[in-house]
Amino acid sequence: MTGQPLPLVFEEPKGRRKPPPHLADLTPEERKARLEELGLPGFRATQLATHYFTRLADDPAQMTDLPAGQREQLVEGLLPTLMTPLKVSQADGGTTRKTLWRLFDGALVESVLMRYSDRTTMCVSSQAGCGMACPFCATGQGGLQRNMSTAEIVEQVLAGARALDRGEVPGGPGRVNNVVFMGMGEPMANYKAVMGSVRALTTPGPHGYGMSARGITISTVGLVPRMEQLATEGIPVTLALSLHAPDDELRNELVPVNTRWSVHETVAAAWNYAKVTKRRVSIEYAMMRDINDQAWRADLLGEVLMSYGDWGWVHVNLIPLNPTPGSKWTASRKADEREFVRRLEAAGIPTTVRDTRGQEIDGACGQLAATEA
Repeated sequence: MTGQPLPLVFEEPKGRRKPPPHLADLTPEERKARLEELGLPGFRATQLATHYFTRLADDPAQMTDLPAGQREQLVEGLLPTLMTPLKVSQADGGTTRKTLWRLFDGALVESVLMRYSDRTTMCVSSQAGCGMACPFCATGQGGLQRNMSTAEIVEQVLAGARALDRGEVPGGPGRVNNVVFMGMGEPMANYKAVMGSVRALTTPGPHGYGMSARGITISTVGLVPRMEQLATEGIPVTLALSLHAPDDELRNELVPVNTRWSVHETVAAAWNYAKVTKRRVSIEYAMMRDINDQAWRADLLGEVLMSYGDWGWVHVNLIPLNPTPGSKWTASRKADEREFVRRLEAAGIPTTVRDTRGQEIDGACGQLAATEA
């Protein structure tokens, strides 16, 4: 494995305006200081945090414990509007909700709420666009516009939490239990903001949302130095490695970053994360017809993963590809999918096929934004 600095291709374009500072970007001490800089009482920061994270309030009129004469000023100082919903699409009887957001500078991102019988998961974006250029991904074809801020990431989760709390999602009031960084962007290429959002989401109320770190999954195409860094954070999130091919020849084509860190280096970093954290790693594998779904590739994937030991460090999550319009990339045949699963399980590797939701609402990340743009 290599500790080389990340290449320039992972950096967002220069000259972009930053979002206004928001309570979720700041520590409790910084929130207090921010209000005092604005000539407002610093102790009001905790009240604002309580409204935002615990009461899930987004209307100043609901914040009646704040003095009426200062309320608007306090909210503008720590709770500025960061994103506006442009379109909400629903599927699965309303239990899947995809939201297209316009950020303060016009950039478009997406988030998806998925409610199941025993949990609710928010799939969030970490960048507007993506610089990884994976050819089968709608987001990757548009390039990277900019990194999202910590607060912009958190706000996607809190927006879902409000919808649940207010009974807007079938099933009655509820709570977001899981967050997956599998929306637009490469989370590891926006590491600081992503980890800031993880801390804001897992900090107990009133200073954070108070969810379990074990309910958070961070996906990556394999930025090895950042995977190694994540192993040192002491935060028990789940790591998901988007592998998509077990051999360098094909993965170089499907996941261009593989030319920088090979399959061996990337899987070794994933194994190291499991070894250090004692958290099972998820291997994400998008099944593409006649591209990466051959039976021999299932065997090779099994060999690659089992070469690090059979102590249950890994789980394979096969993803039926949600094709983008006009794309040559399409989902595998069900028979090929079943054989792939059979061979991995025969090798002793737990394997599941991801539940496909939201196909009728442009469910693949980036489809809705690309259509709107």
